[in-house]
Amino acid sequence: MRRRPGIGGLQIGDGSKDQYRLLGENVAKLRTDLMKEQLSTFRSQLEDFARKHKNDIRKNPAFRSQFHEMCANVGVDPLASNKGFWAELLGIGDFYYELGVQIVDICLATRPLNGGLISLEELCKLLGQRRKGAREAISQDDCLRAISKLKVLGNGFEVISLGKKKLIRSVPTELNKDHNEILELAQGQGFVTVDEVQRRLSWSSGRATDALETLLEEGLAMVDDGHKDGRRRYWFPCVSSVSSYTGSDTI
Repeated sequence: MRRRPGIGGLQIGDGSKDQYRLLGENVAKLRTDLMKEQLSTFRSQLEDFARKHKNDIRKNPAFRSQFHEMCANVGVDPLASNKGFWAELLGIGDFYYELGVQIVDICLATRPLNGGLISLEELCKLLGQRRKGAREAISQDDCLRAISKLKVLGNGFEVISLGKKKLIRSVPTELNKDHNEILELAQGQGFVTVDEVQRRLSWSSGRATDALETLLEEGLAMVDDGHKDGRRRYWFPCVSSVSSYTGSDTI
């Protein structure tokens, strides 16, 4: 018959557990301290890099995007505040603030045409027309970063992905899966019909009509009934060019 451990054996066992626990805590602390030291070194090197290349960061969109990725890797957000080291050194906080204001203006100006939904490509094009005299060129990455800072305004600004295309929503309209599928389908020619939605998405007539009429009521679609075949076209300005039918001087 196997003998059970006595009190002395139990005490030795508990002591060993405490030693292992303390050892584990010490190892974890050493690792944490080492990581903090490495991050501090990286941040210091990042500041030196920013000082050396500040003109490239300000003027070159691709270089600026890569710089943001480097910052993210070490937990630094240069856009977190308009004050402090990064704002004083690079001025990028002010750059994205100005860009955000211009994005809001464009979204408001084009809302009667697109219902508050504009493609990222079109938004960048209109921004470029507005900023012709600006020193800094802008990229889609710049637009997305500026838009991310507009979330403080509420749930009105959001980036929506439709396949490879990105749309910017500037109104608190909730789009469901059916609406997104119709918008993605409309990218081909800028419009769809009820018959096309039925055929391409294998929907019933009622489902297609209901989704299209909802998009129409929300101001995201326009109708065209002037065709010989009698089929109503639902046009979606958000997946076609706003600047093609409105002057850039009005945006």
